[in-house]
Amino acid sequence: MRMKLAEKLNDNLSKLKKVLSSDDVTFLDMKVGDTSAVLIFINDLVNKDTLGELVLKPAATVKGKPDFKELFGVFNSPEKKELSTQKDTLEEILSGSAVMIIDSFSTAISFGLKHFEKRAITEPPTSTVIKGPREGFVESLPVNVSLMRRKLKSPDLIFKNLTVGRVSRTPVSICYIRGIADEKLVEKLQKKLDSIDIDAVLDSSYISKFLGEHDISVFKQIGNTEKPDILAAKILEGRVAIFVDGSPIALTVPYILLEDFQSASDYYNSSYSATVARIIRLLSVILALLLPAFFVSSELFHLQLIPLSFLLTIVNSIKGIPLSPSYEMFFTLLIFEILNEASVRMPKYVGMVVSIVGGLVLGETAVNAGIISAPTLMIIALSGICLYTVPELEQTFSVIRILFLIIGGSFGGYGILIVLAMFFVHLITFENYHTPLLAPFSPLVKDDLKDAFYKGFLSEMQSRPESLRNKNKRRIRLMHDKKGD
Repeated sequence: MRMKLAEKLNDNLSKLKKVLSSDDVTFLDMKVGDTSAVLIFINDLVNKDTLGELVLKPAATVKGKPDFKELFGVFNSPEKKELSTQKDTLEEILSGSAVMIIDSFSTAISFGLKHFEKRAITEPPTSTVIKGPREGFVESLPVNVSLMRRKLKSPDLIFKNLTVGRVSRTPVSICYIRGIADEKLVEKLQKKLDSIDIDAVLDSSYISKFLGEHDISVFKQIGNTEKPDILAAKILEGRVAIFVDGSPIALTVPYILLEDFQSASDYYNSSYSATVARIIRLLSVILALLLPAFFVSSELFHLQLIPLSFLLTIVNSIKGIPLSPSYEMFFTLLIFEILNEASVRMPKYVGMVVSIVGGLVLGETAVNAGIISAPTLMIIALSGICLYTVPELEQTFSVIRILFLIIGGSFGGYGILIVLAMFFVHLITFENYHTPLLAPFSPLVKDDLKDAFYKGFLSEMQSRPESLRNKNKRRIRLMHDKKGD
């Protein structure tokens, strides 16, 4: 279908009908003056009322046998373009446009009259806020593009469109700000997207698997968000965003680990409360990852680390427990993960009941039955709650928590420290698109520490992050700076 369109109408129709043999494709015979024509469109993807007003009515006013330029100017559709190949014609029809093929012309006309049902703009469930905008991206690419245009009314906001997927032909759009983002990064992403050879792209997560530069790392390599205000802030720092039609989640490149410890509400609240919240998130993650492992290793290898009063409590609570400390912790963790999966997969009104009843009834019953001890149940519950203070990293940290638990139960505290050191070495040497994952801590970038776990005041945010490769470093010009100019 890469051939050019023929001048004879029947030659074009015979080839297109072989490919478009589905019953929902309409071939509407019509007359444009004295010339025969066919309007081709997919029933449920085209607004038929608009089609009649902007295409069929103007076509009925044509007299005689006009030339192509005159005919092209008759139609009032704001989205019309010329098509010269069978491949372009087919893609336009399948993407929801109406295409008119006219006898004696080797050029067709495409009318962008797409119309399909889409979800209303609502607050995303993964990014709820008390203060700040509550709108989130939806599954429609044009709607998401319009949300970004509303946030950033600048001619330097650039969108580059392409198509990915042999069968799905999914529209994908690269979004960045010209003059801020690194053009080499944009070119590299575009080449990677063009090189993706896959049957279908049904969500942005498909794309993220191809964009990462490290195949086997447990850590995220591509950022993501569902909120236009967060994405606008990220691309203003020099990142590049990627939208995928059919997905409400936008991807961002490059990604650093610190950004998942930051929240949109941090920038709408005071610097003091934001700093305290970020420190709490950091401490919570440390507790979530290491508390179960250190508790098990202390019971098995380092009893001297446990205070005497707490040790007596533990000894009294584990009397009659048939499982060893390691198996007991794994069993309790397994129950927690099962309840988590059940509450996520079930309908909302049932999931809440399962999580509450399962947590209270199963936990208390297991303790009373002597299967697990109360300290173990408390530590797993505390670890689970702490894990969800950084929800974007919950899956990654769940895997790492299990690894630390295995090491702690097998080799004790020394094994935990060795594996922890190995993780730090991995993170320190980890780069993605020439950006260190642990920036701005490794390597140390002092100017970027003003928006790390310490949230600086607005007057301190005059320059964009130096950890990211961006241009135009200045983003805030204070009044006294203007007077000096």
